[in-house]
Amino acid sequence: MIYKNFQDIRLSALGLGCMRLPVCEDSSGKINKDAVREMVAYAMEKGINYFDTAWGYHNGCSETVMGEVLGEYPRESYYLATKFPGYDVSNMGKVEEIFEAQLKKCGVEYFDFYLFHNLSEKNVDLYLDPKFGILDYLLRQKAEGRIRHLGFSAHGTIDTMRRFLDAYGKHMEFCQIQLNWLDWTLQDAKGKVDLLREYGLPIWVMEPVRGGALATLAPEYEERLRAFRPDATAVEWALRFLQTFPDVCVTLSGMSNMDQLRENVVTFEEEKPLGEAEKEALLGIARDMTEKTALPCTACRYCTTYCPKGLDIPRIIELYNELSCSGGLFLVSLAIGGMPEEKRPSVCIGCRACEEVCPQNITISEMMRDFTEKLKK
Repeated sequence: MIYKNFQDIRLSALGLGCMRLPVCEDSSGKINKDAVREMVAYAMEKGINYFDTAWGYHNGCSETVMGEVLGEYPRESYYLATKFPGYDVSNMGKVEEIFEAQLKKCGVEYFDFYLFHNLSEKNVDLYLDPKFGILDYLLRQKAEGRIRHLGFSAHGTIDTMRRFLDAYGKHMEFCQIQLNWLDWTLQDAKGKVDLLREYGLPIWVMEPVRGGALATLAPEYEERLRAFRPDATAVEWALRFLQTFPDVCVTLSGMSNMDQLRENVVTFEEEKPLGEAEKEALLGIARDMTEKTALPCTACRYCTTYCPKGLDIPRIIELYNELSCSGGLFLVSLAIGGMPEEKRPSVCIGCRACEEVCPQNITISEMMRDFTEKLKK
């Protein structure tokens, strides 16, 4: 197992994400404890020491099951991470209640890593609002040893992350972002990596294979990659891409069965980062995949000058492309939910004034209608 130094501890470069644990009867809330127990035993044997759960995973059952299974091992033999569920804004006034419940669910006296969960446009103002006292409470828990390291996960824009870091950055020790070769440009993961470097924060990676979407590739893409590494799978390519970044400390994989776990463990037995030619080949595939479905917006913003509703059309197109290229409805819905109601795609009146000045000849009004219908579904 590859290990990374984080402050005074050594973390396994591969962490076990606990959002997609094996389940019974195809039900997210019915976790197969025997299968989890087998996976944790194998993970421990192979050197994985980082386990990442959260309040809402598996309909609230992930923390309980992981606490029970990990409780069979010495507390000092693993590092446990969980998060404050601010993705649900109704939780903002419940930080003490939720934190105490999480300790009980996990059966521990402290969390090694604790995160502000899912920073986005929808919740950034609330996270930063002192009336909820979230940061103050978590800092007190850290001072008392009930939190060892404090960080945050983010699905928001770079501007949102910067706002959070400008306010709370001196208290943050790490940041967890969605980073993979498709999102390097599609979600500007590159820009987020640059931002975190600016603040000197080590990176935790979530969705390294985009929830399995990058686990298989079209035959023509697989053929292009075989020219470089004939025996490497698509999953290995995705994980080796992340090994090219020295900033990445822990890569979290939500493994659902032993086969996935075994395959990933083998990949993390040694570092084999991509060379420049290999990296460019992979990013070239990403460009091909997105160009087939993405609208060619260059964010020139001519359209916004003529929109009678004042819509941020380039941002809406960016989110539409995200949905069209990857089917990432969860993240898109979060971003749209963070917009004022009067600035959402459904507000478009179809006047086509924007289309008259679009250099790319995008039929923006049709995009707005299609986007609205997809969001309804």
